[in-house]
Amino acid sequence: MRFGALTDRFGRRHTKLRVSVTDRCNLRCRYCMPAEGVPVAPRDELLTFEELERVVRIATELGVTQVRLTGGEPLVRKNLDVLVAKLAALPGVRDLALSTNAVLLAEQADALRAAGLQRVNISLDVLDPAAFKAITRRDDYDRVVAGIEAARGVGFDSIKVNVVSLRGVTEDQVVPFGNFARDTGLEVRFIEYMPLDASSEWERGRVLFAADIRRALEEAIQPLAPISEPTGSPATEYEFADGVGRIGFIPTVSQPFCATCDRFRLTADGKLRNCLFSHDEVDLRGPLREGADDAAIAALMQQAIAAKGPGHQINTDQFVQPARTMSAIGG
Repeated sequence: MRFGALTDRFGRRHTKLRVSVTDRCNLRCRYCMPAEGVPVAPRDELLTFEELERVVRIATELGVTQVRLTGGEPLVRKNLDVLVAKLAALPGVRDLALSTNAVLLAEQADALRAAGLQRVNISLDVLDPAAFKAITRRDDYDRVVAGIEAARGVGFDSIKVNVVSLRGVTEDQVVPFGNFARDTGLEVRFIEYMPLDASSEWERGRVLFAADIRRALEEAIQPLAPISEPTGSPATEYEFADGVGRIGFIPTVSQPFCATCDRFRLTADGKLRNCLFSHDEVDLRGPLREGADDAAIAALMQQAIAAKGPGHQINTDQFVQPARTMSAIGG
């Protein structure tokens, strides 16, 4: 059964779904979470693997083809490879990916790959153990490096390293990450710091803009040339002029890509969000547990997408930071 496409009133067709499996995280990054007292949903409020599988199946019948598992930190959810296998078996899922901080990846990479996971994005903001500990409040740098190596070892189709860039904090990491991309062959993507922190201390002045990062890379290493082929990524992607090293930029603040956004999100507790910065959510958990049929769940998805606005308005006076943090929404 097919229910039609998830197209909003601006003509954007939504084919990518980000599925959060937990709001818990084993790091405490200063730009995301407080050191202590992080509120988390009771475990019985999280969608089960069977419920997640059902939502994704219905989403594929509405045209979704790409699914990314997120958190919190998704690898703290036990037996995640079981869910991966369920989703990989769905005929409509053409691309199945994971976003992770990689602290637990070395132990799970082989099982995840065997279950059908295709791609991995790894969050790593600094290439220095002491700086890593200062930002994350955890001493797990070596475990992240081991996770990256394990992912490479089991042969994932694509491994990208996501770097959140903060002015006054990570400028000195830009060039090392450029060289890291050249040395390892992994794509490094610089993400502008977004207003989704638990302490609501985000300020535009703390954003290290993509244009500044690109300038630093080109001055220290060599010019960057745009990659012309479409990748389906929200990042604008480049290669160094000699073809060695791929760099991506996700300029959410300085150059929003809302006009072409084709993704939406399911939180771990079963709320559908049509935008990362939305203040509105559509509840799926209640209907799922009250016996709603597939057509009713599909209608709720269509309702959520139909209500999507033109953009997130970060750069306007109308912007109000969402009450949920990134860890509670799902990256």
